[in-house]
Amino acid sequence: MAYTLEQLNEKYDLELEKVVKEIVKTKAKLVLLQFPDGLKLYATAVVDFLEEKTKATFLIWFGSCFGACDTPVGLEQIKPKVDLVIQFGHNELMPSY
Repeated sequence: MAYTLEQLNEKYDLELEKVVKEIVKTKAKLVLLQFPDGLKLYATAVVDFLEEKTKATFLIWFGSCFGACDTPVGLEQIKPKVDLVIQFGHNELMPSY
């Protein structure tokens, strides 16, 4: 079953327009996307959207992700070099009270 961006947007706001702006601003050519397990099923829909909006190439990190401090290891070994890492999560980084 293919999961769609529409299904994702019903549950979460990943602020994809902000992601597009950051990719364009930094002129990133190779972008690594990291998702927690609950969002991995939407990864290809996110890539499809971002490919339509940018000129970047995307890699999806399918290793475990347990939060913003859990960055992938060994990125320096990827050739060509990853220009930007985008981490997605279920919640905002800082709660609002």
